[in-house]
Amino acid sequence: MTEMVTNEVPASNAYLEKMNKFWRAANYLSACQLYLLDNPLLKKPLTPDMIKKKIVGHWGTVPAQNFVFVHMNRLIKLYDLDLILLSGPGHGGNFFIANDYLDGSYSEIYPNISQDEAGMQKLFKQFSFPGGVPSHCAPETPGSIHEGGELGYSIAHACGAIFDNPDLIAATVVGDGEAETGPLATSWQCNKFINPITDGVVLPILNLNGYKIANPTIFGRMSHQELVDFFHGCGWEPYFVEGDDPMTMHRLMADTMDTVIARIKEIQAHARQQNDATRPVWPMVILRTPKGWTGPKVVDGKRIEGNFLAHQVPIAMDKPEHLQLLSDWLHSYHAEELFDETGKLLPELRALAPEGDRRIGMNPHANGGILYRELRLPDFRDYAFDIGNHGEKDSQDTQNLGPYIRDIFKLNDDAKNFRIFSPDENNSNRFQAVFDVENRDWNVQATAEDDHLSPSGRVMDSMLSEHMCEGWLEGYLLTGRHGFFDTYEAFSRIVDSMAAQHAKWLKVCNQLPWRHSIASLNLMMCSTVWQQDHNGFTHQDPGFMDHMANKNADVVRIFLPPDTNCLLATMDTCLRTQNFVNVIIASKHPRPQWLSMEEAVKHCTQGIGIWDWASNDQGQDPDIVFACAGETPTLEALAAVSILRKELPELKIRFINVVDLFKLLPQTEHPHGLTDVEYDMLFTKDKPVIFNFHGYPKLVHELTYHRHNNRLMHVCGYREEGTITTPFDVRVQNNVDRFHLVRSALKRLPNLGNRGAYLFQKMNDKLVEHKQYIHDKGVDLPEVSQWKWED
Repeated sequence: MTEMVTNEVPASNAYLEKMNKFWRAANYLSACQLYLLDNPLLKKPLTPDMIKKKIVGHWGTVPAQNFVFVHMNRLIKLYDLDLILLSGPGHGGNFFIANDYLDGSYSEIYPNISQDEAGMQKLFKQFSFPGGVPSHCAPETPGSIHEGGELGYSIAHACGAIFDNPDLIAATVVGDGEAETGPLATSWQCNKFINPITDGVVLPILNLNGYKIANPTIFGRMSHQELVDFFHGCGWEPYFVEGDDPMTMHRLMADTMDTVIARIKEIQAHARQQNDATRPVWPMVILRTPKGWTGPKVVDGKRIEGNFLAHQVPIAMDKPEHLQLLSDWLHSYHAEELFDETGKLLPELRALAPEGDRRIGMNPHANGGILYRELRLPDFRDYAFDIGNHGEKDSQDTQNLGPYIRDIFKLNDDAKNFRIFSPDENNSNRFQAVFDVENRDWNVQATAEDDHLSPSGRVMDSMLSEHMCEGWLEGYLLTGRHGFFDTYEAFSRIVDSMAAQHAKWLKVCNQLPWRHSIASLNLMMCSTVWQQDHNGFTHQDPGFMDHMANKNADVVRIFLPPDTNCLLATMDTCLRTQNFVNVIIASKHPRPQWLSMEEAVKHCTQGIGIWDWASNDQGQDPDIVFACAGETPTLEALAAVSILRKELPELKIRFINVVDLFKLLPQTEHPHGLTDVEYDMLFTKDKPVIFNFHGYPKLVHELTYHRHNNRLMHVCGYREEGTITTPFDVRVQNNVDRFHLVRSALKRLPNLGNRGAYLFQKMNDKLVEHKQYIHDKGVDLPEVSQWKWED
């Protein structure tokens, strides 16, 4: 009869012996994934043809992560825990695959990788092999929500996962190399935002194996007392498990984890029974093990186990004697004691793993679309701004969006599945309306003067870290919930790579039928390049768009709503989507409002269109096309058109506004792209186009490269010019202002002759007048600051 885990605490020696065998099995499968093409159970002597020609992968962190996995299995069974595991070290995805295979979850999702010798051979061959699976804990890996291709985000993702998940434990292996990254160093402060009543638990397990790829680690060389002092200072209680003897370590780990789980349950019971959200001192584990534990001791006269040389492939297989070394190493795990003749894990070992959805590889939180609940959204049209006539009234777009966001919180109060993430910028970005119904998350000391702080708050802007806010949101989305991230446009660049990694994750997930869709990653840039009159040059960088525009067309979307009603329509659309990265560039400053809600819905649904009220070419071909994308470029383009129409009334001008930037791409390159026929109907094939753009001009040139009239398009945009000056002067310095736009148009209309020359001179005079005025008065010309569109 199969022995099942009992509620006996501490674990019996017999049970620990079985755990050690399970660990050996995981180590064996992990090592074989690196090397073997054939002979998975080593029934025959190894020969060179059984070895992969190119060995790619990592070993150094793998044995310790296998060790953690088997102990997490014990805890799940013993305490019936809802637990997911995040692998922070990044490399060594073979460990996660090995454990998924041992508990059967891998074969359930990938039936071709069967629980027998043939399936084991396929498991080994596919790893880090053309047509196979990556070497990281990739989307293809059941149970993974964190790839770790870029280090530093494991605790942030874990913390996002446990927000509003009171019964979830996110055990997180943190590599001691990873712990040296900026995001991870900041992540130790995440305990200040965890509510012990309504949130789950992040359980960091810092694995000190002593080395990075070629150097010792800082944490690995810190003394015991220094480690204690560091983590006490960060608000954690560290529990140490240190050594290299397997059975001694299993006993230490089991006893320590029993103590840790008891402490977690004690904290939660007190908080929930007493309704006391006071921040506790959460436990964490420091696991000190040799790098490449149980691997080859010495190769070519150099120490491998316990040294940086164990980081990647411990035996390079570039010498004849390496074959015997590999054979000895793999045989040291004694696969014949772990698997039967058919290659199936022995039943008494399989019984150590949890069953069903309690298996780490099958936990629904690690496939968040399973738990996805549709977000309840108010009707965005109810928040319409009454524009009067086109451009008659000024207003602040994000401030007007605030009540809509506020009411999302209200409508989803019972579900607790929506949060805002913003690095100390919620007020600056004009979302104060949400504080009518919600508070900021804060579980540290507070004073009476603080603004809307609460341990139960769900506005995540009390930490000045773009990395943490983005990571929290990603973890929140990956476990089935909803939210958005708003930040200053220039500092969105801090999370360039995070957003790119998430886009890559989604791209792969879209190819995996078993990965259920999650809410889109919505990123809003609010303090934009075009108005930084109190910050200046350092706060001017629209390059996030360029970065994301290069990502997979099936995943990324970029929107530039020109006013409030377009922003409302765009935000509503983005919050309804799944498996996208939506980038929204929005204004927080007072700006003219152009479109009624009815007009905005039509415009945003199409993503691009002619504004007939700003055009005068109806019924005939235009002489020139003005196009724009972004709120400030739209304002200046309309002002330029008004000058041209007043000074040269016979000139026929078509005005186009772009909300969905990828409309500019051909339909063959992006799902949102226009066909050539549609594009040519808007922009013509043979007329000059002045395109006023929010970001760097090269992006528009790249997007329109294959269009018929691309050589006739002149793009104005940000040119890396700026300082602390007036808003209009920043536009002048970058040639996106109305006066420069008129000059650009005249240069492309040589048939105007003398009339064009006089208007060109007039624009030159205006530019001089502008500079003199701001240097004298400190503000923009009244004709600029008070300008209104006249129909």
